Order: sequence, then C-alpha cells, then structure tokens
Amino acid sequence: MQVHARVRNLEAPGGRSTLQHRREIDGLRAIAVIPIILLHAGFNIVSGGFVGVDVFFVISGYLITGILLADMARGTFSLPQFYERRARRILPALFVVMACCLPFAWKWMLPSELKSFAQSLVAVSLFSSNILFAIQQGYFAPDAALKPLLHTWSLAVEEQYYLVFPLILLGLHRFGLRATGAVLAVLSAGSLGASEWGWRHVPTANFYLAPFRAWELLAGSLCAWRAATRESGMGRSGLAANAASLLGLAMIVFSIFAFDETTPFPSVYALVPVGGAALVLSFGTAGTLAARLLSLRLFTGIGLISYSAYLWHQPLFAFARLRNLAQPSPWLMLALAALSLLLAYWTWRFVEQPARRGARSYLPTRKAVIAAATLGSALFVALGIAGHRSGGAPSRIAPAGMAFASANEATRLAPNYGLSAKCEGTFTLSPECRTTANPDTVLWGDSFAMHLGPALQASALGHGFVQMTKSHCAPIAGIAEVGPVTPWRDCIAFNDAVLGWIVHNPQIAVVIMASPYEIIESDVYGRSGWATGREQDALVARSIGETADLLRGAGKRVVIVSPPPATGLDLGRCLIKADLFAEPRARCDFAWADRSPSSRHVHAFLQALAPRVPVLWLDPAICQGARCTAAVGDIFLYRDAGHLSAAGSAEVGRKLALMTAAYALAR
Repeated sequence: MQVHARVRNLEAPGGRSTLQHRREIDGLRAIAVIPIILLHAGFNIVSGGFVGVDVFFVISGYLITGILLADMARGTFSLPQFYERRARRILPALFVVMACCLPFAWKWMLPSELKSFAQSLVAVSLFSSNILFAIQQGYFAPDAALKPLLHTWSLAVEEQYYLVFPLILLGLHRFGLRATGAVLAVLSAGSLGASEWGWRHVPTANFYLAPFRAWELLAGSLCAWRAATRESGMGRSGLAANAASLLGLAMIVFSIFAFDETTPFPSVYALVPVGGAALVLSFGTAGTLAARLLSLRLFTGIGLISYSAYLWHQPLFAFARLRNLAQPSPWLMLALAALSLLLAYWTWRFVEQPARRGARSYLPTRKAVIAAATLGSALFVALGIAGHRSGGAPSRIAPAGMAFASANEATRLAPNYGLSAKCEGTFTLSPECRTTANPDTVLWGDSFAMHLGPALQASALGHGFVQMTKSHCAPIAGIAEVGPVTPWRDCIAFNDAVLGWIVHNPQIAVVIMASPYEIIESDVYGRSGWATGREQDALVARSIGETADLLRGAGKRVVIVSPPPATGLDLGRCLIKADLFAEPRARCDFAWADRSPSSRHVHAFLQALAPRVPVLWLDPAICQGARCTAAVGDIFLYRDAGHLSAAGSAEVGRKLALMTAAYALAR
C-alpha cells in the first residue's frame, strides 16, 4: 500500500483511472505536438520539431509505468486489462483517420504511390509501420512528405515497447523497487548506446526501430520509478523544483529550434529534449512556474486533443502535396494545420472519449473491444493486400477522365541507370557498361553520372565511353559521404578501383565526372579526418582538385558535368499529375530564381571550382533566360526532383552535343 500511495498521483493514458490528473502534462503534450505539426507543414523555423515525438515517448513511458507500478502494488495488475486500455486509447481514432484516407488515396495517388500506401495500411494495422518505413526510406527523404501514414511509425514503436515492457516490469516487481530501477537504468543506457552506434552505421533503422528508441520511453519509466520511490531530495525545495523544471522546458524549446535534419538522431543529442521532458515530469509539479505555464488553457486544450491532432496532420499535409502540382502555399498548409486541430477536437469528443468510458461506451465490454480491433485490423489488412497485389490499381480513372495507367508512369519515371543497371554499385568492366570495345572516355560518379548515359549516347561520342558509377558515391579520391546507402569504406574502395584503372589505362583520354556534391552538406571522412561546417567545402574542393591533378598527370583530360537545376519538387511526378488532373504541364516549369537552397549551393560550389576543373553546365539545355522547363514537347526531362529521365537525358545530350563540349572544355 505504501508504493500505491506514492504513485497514486499519476494519470492513466487510456481507459478508466482513478489517478489524479496533471494538467501540466497536457500542456507538455501541446509543446510536443505543435512543433511536429508546424515542421511537417513546411515551417522550417522549427527545424527540430521532430523532437516532439521524443517528448511524447517520455510522457508515455512515465504515465504507463506509473499505472503499472500502481496496479502491481495493489495486486490488481491484469495484462488483458492493460491491452484493453491501450486498444481503447489507440485504435478508434486511428481507424477513423485511416478510413478517411482511403477515398483520397484512391482518387489522387499514382499507382506506385497507392501501392506504397496499401503496404502501409497493412503495416499500421499490425503496428509494424516503423519497420516498413525503415526499409523504404529515411524520415527526411523527399518522398516522405507524400506518405499519409508515415507518422504512425511512432505508434508502432510504442506498441512494440508495450508488448514486452509490462512483462519485464512484472518480472522485476518481485525484487522490489530498487532492483527495478537499477535494471531499467541499465536497459536505458544500453539502448542509448545502441542509438549512438546506430546513427553512425544504420541511421535509418536507428531512427525508426524500437531498440534504438526504447531508452526514451525508459527515461519516462525511470521518472515514474522515481515518483514511486521518492528517494531523491530534489524537488522538495520550491526553488530547486522551479529551476529544474524551467531548465527542462528550456532544453525542449532549445532543441526544437536548434536541431535540424543534419543532427544525428536519436543519439546523445536526443538527451536534450528527452532530459528536458524528464525534468519537467519530475519537478514541474503543481505550483512551479513551469507547471503554471504549461497549465494555461491554450496548452492544456491542445494537449487533450494532441493524439488526434498527431493522427490527422500528416494525412492532411500529404494529400495536399499529392494533389497540388506545385508546393502548397504556406497559407494553405497553415490552414490545414488549423484544420487538423478542429478535426482532432471532433475526434477526441466523439471517438476517443466515448471509447474510453468502459461499460458506458460504444465498446462496452472487453469482448467488444477485441471484436472491433480484430475486425478493423482485418479489414485494413485485406484492403492493403488487395492494393498491393493490384499494383496500385492502374486501371482507376483519374480526374482527367483517363486511366492512371495511360500516364505511363512506369516508363517515364523509371530509374535511369545509364547504359545498364548492371553498371551501378560495383567496379565492373562488363560489356554492357561500355558503348564500344575500346572506349576512350570514362563516365565516373554517382546517380547523377548514371543519368548522363543517354545524353552521351545521343551526342558526339568520340570513340565511345565506359560507365563507372555507384549511388551516393561522389567521384573523389579518398573521401566519401557517410550514409545508409553507401558506407564510406565501400565508396572509397570503389573510387580507388576506378581511379587506378583509369590511370593505368593509356587508351582512356577523357574523364567525365558528375555528382551533385551534396557531400558538402554532410559529415565527410577523408585523409584529413572528420570535417564539419565550412571546412567541408574546402576539403571537398581540395580533394576534387587533387583527383583532377592526378588524372591530368596521367595524361587524361577532365571535365565535371553539373547536375540539372532543381527546386526540391518532384518534377517527374508533377508532369505525370498534370496529365492526370487535366492541368498544363507548364505548371511544372520553374523560375531560375526558385531553385532549392541545395541546388543553389551546389551551383555556387562548382562555380568556385571551375577555374581549377572545367565544368560543363546542363542549365542551357533546360533553362532559357530566367525560365526552366520540366518537359520539351512530350519528353519529360526530369524523372524525379533532380535526375534526368532516360528520354530527357537524350534530349539534353542532343541539345548540348555533350561529348563535343566535354572534349573542348577538357583540353
């Protein structure tokens, strides 16, 4: 009974509970969800808004562990009851949002998009969407914003955690609170260590998967354990509690504005928002300044509907982006953010709250909950399997009145591997990767070299060329991007093999190098060690120059081909959807001044490099004056946000006579 007395002030997150409500926790939920919504709406001022999920994890761990400790102390813990409460809390609102997504997905998604959406329906229903998205792509990938159910990865992490955590806690309970706290601390430290290793080696899995995130939930669990033991003297002094809770709040706010997509995450950096949330939960009790601030009606009101707001915002934003050819305006996204709160209130009042009233709800018994959960999950799984097997239902009729299949998405947007997909990824002398038996030119680089293959074939070819390409691997000796697709050791080994072959092959006269050199925005590893910030430009430029000097010393002529101008918008899909939605393709054209920050950065970088290494610009083939075209007649120049399509590459090659220009520049 003593332990029960110590935890009785914790709030249950779902189902009925007699535990006292803490208004400041509702306010903390608002602090977590608002930046998430704004970030996903495209307001990068809250560049670290994604840490709101981490704050939610801490809150969840705190509340659930408090409930479990109280139930175990009373001897009333029931695993079926626990999962019933979770089902009442999570599933009704989730199923409503998923159902509302279906008609918009059917009406607006391309076959490939609908197929991916169908897969996510299955994964969400089985609480494994984090695994699906970890396999598909990174959280910050360009296409991520087009996935209506991407945000459900965090729900999957929580449910996977709560599949095993109550059993662990039940096993530890017999050994007392001290032993329980010690084991939870060890597990948390182990998970944090795994995330610190993970961001370096498996960053996408590190972001999405439960083992790398468990320490954040465990941080909340340790806060609940502390509340149960109250062995620490901290928090008893009003001054100490005020200082600690205000510091915690400041840590959360700092990470929201200071972190961004380049911050390794989760990692020790996540200790800032996670530690901040833990301080608020532990010391921001009633009467403290932080608690009074978080208890303001605006914050508590948003906090109460935060779960539904979280569910609604991503589908609204994703479908707005899917339907619009251009990037939706900030005003539209702000209006949709407000709409997500209105829908959240409706869902909270008419779906969430009634479901949690037990015998007085529309799910009066545990059997009713199990039946509804099983039926709903089975329905969405069946729909998902059907959508996947149909290949995204290409026979659907688009708003323009034609079948989606008639847009020929598969051909127009197919990956452009250059001469052959066999030329990608490894050093090879395959006949399929050369245009003649004895080529005198090498095309060397990453995917932005691959897409030049048709351009070279369509222009003056000299004595032919050989393609040596590897994705996410810029053609620079001794330096490589660190990322999930191409580990830097593999990239350096590939480039060393290519460089050695070129230098020792007297027949090779010209080397064409191509890459967006976005490595300058990432951590890089080279002969000089780790480099960050402004040092990267200088390091990469120096390494490119040294590579070119080495090639010229071996009697080769060297030229760099620029990437095409880009806006960040997927221009290939824009063109497809212009046809499907009966809108002019010219709406996908863009002004030179509207290039993305990344495109501007790379352009400036290559301009600075041009005096040392000749640069052939693709811009004249795509832009006339201040206007750039995404299509020429019926030819789509782009296949995605930055790469040329196969037909577009050939068109660019015909316009530039690329090889002739390359020879002239390289002399």
